[in-house]
Amino acid sequence: MKKKTRVRFNKIILIPTDFSPVCENAIGHGIELARFLEHSVCILHVVDNKDRQASSEENMDPEPFGQQLLKCRKKFERLFPGHVETMTREGNLFTVINKVAKELKSGLMILGTHGKKGLQHLYGSHALKVVLDSPCPVVVVQQRSFGKGYKKIVLPISSEIEPCQAVSWVLLMHKVFGSQILIYQAMESQAKVDTQMSSTTRQILAIIKENKIKCDVALAKQSSDFSLQVISHAAEHKADLILIMTKPVLDLTGFSFTAWNEKIMFNEAQIPVMCINPVEMGDSSWQ
Repeated sequence: MKKKTRVRFNKIILIPTDFSPVCENAIGHGIELARFLEHSVCILHVVDNKDRQASSEENMDPEPFGQQLLKCRKKFERLFPGHVETMTREGNLFTVINKVAKELKSGLMILGTHGKKGLQHLYGSHALKVVLDSPCPVVVVQQRSFGKGYKKIVLPISSEIEPCQAVSWVLLMHKVFGSQILIYQAMESQAKVDTQMSSTTRQILAIIKENKIKCDVALAKQSSDFSLQVISHAAEHKADLILIMTKPVLDLTGFSFTAWNEKIMFNEAQIPVMCINPVEMGDSSWQ
């Protein structure tokens, strides 16, 4: 098994776009988040084979993509006093996005998608691929606006959560937004697993209370679909963010992403979802 490397993130939020409304909302979301985190923003457009083919068939020069990006930049620079950078890259959408994220060492990515609509057909398993391969946390947004930030955050506790990194983000979000944390624990049929989850909940709750963060704990029903319960709980409490984590798979590259995570990403309530791949964290922009 390969030894994990320590990661240092830069204060950059990467936002891929294809200029669609859902991606424009993602940019707006990222701009607002950058304002709170005091990060810069990089808006990325990937020109893939489909774009090239369409331009060729219509006798168009690919340069208009750059013009659209410039127009996009000027629009959001007026709204954001921080630094907004734009970038155009050619290649495969699913590899270029994360390649750029690694080059920039971006601390966060905002991914705009909505069911079977969004970033250049980036949905379902395709969106999952970008999320799973991302070197940084990814906030998946749909058409819901940023609003006043992440005032209420739902933190699902399942057998897959890595508590240390979950708590790191909880502490940051509370520091930035004064967030209330809504812990929602799954119910497992296996007593050993259920005991382990209860222990994880207690650990997280102890740290949250130590930092004087307002928190609420609820238990899911064992017989029902956990993902649907999480979404229902988040919608009922008018949550602004759901924070979920992926789980490392031994002897395999990348990460696994369970079916309930996928359902949560594309929730009908359109609540933004922060997806975190477990890494061994070193100094970073948000610690």
